[in-house]
Amino acid sequence: MTDAGETTRIRYDEGCLAAHALNVFGDRWALLIVRELMLAPKRFQMIRQGLPGITATVLTQRLGQLAQSGVLTHDAALGLYALTDSGRALLPVLQAMCRWGAVHPGHDPRRFISPTALMISMTAMIGDARGHVAAAAFRTAREGFVQRLSGDGVLRPQALADPQGDFTLEGDGNSLARAVYGPVPLARLADEGMIGLAGDARAAQDFVDLFRLR
Repeated sequence: MTDAGETTRIRYDEGCLAAHALNVFGDRWALLIVRELMLAPKRFQMIRQGLPGITATVLTQRLGQLAQSGVLTHDAALGLYALTDSGRALLPVLQAMCRWGAVHPGHDPRRFISPTALMISMTAMIGDARGHVAAAAFRTAREGFVQRLSGDGVLRPQALADPQGDFTLEGDGNSLARAVYGPVPLARLADEGMIGLAGDARAAQDFVDLFRLR
């Protein structure tokens, strides 16, 4: 779709609450922008790096629309975009879409996935993790995260510049997704240079064994 095609907003003229919600965040790219900001404020170029295919013009438009709707704020002095409470409340929507998408035919896990998208998908695709306690650190070239399990089975992600955990997995979004969701043991992926693995390797394998795409 061209930039010109993106400038025309289609709004639903209905009293339905679902239609109203789509009028706020239903434009193309809008919810994925929310996804990229879900774990931390980001600058324009960092958001764009997580959304291959979006143009600068469209990203500018969507950021403006989401700010006008109260979903995010922009600190012009720091150049940072951040979600409001309203924007962060969309996390369960993203999680539900991950679970729905995982069982819908046609998903290709080899295509690009941003590190933030992976972290959020993990919160949706974790199996029964009650009783498990772990702190899993993830490092990419530009971002760091810790995923924490405290025994209640709920995974809590946090973006950190210097993540520390029981173990550390390092790579890009796709190599880390392969480590988390794929069938190949972490030790082999590390030996083949697909990922970096440091710390408690047994705990790392036990952790990723909690996740399934389907």
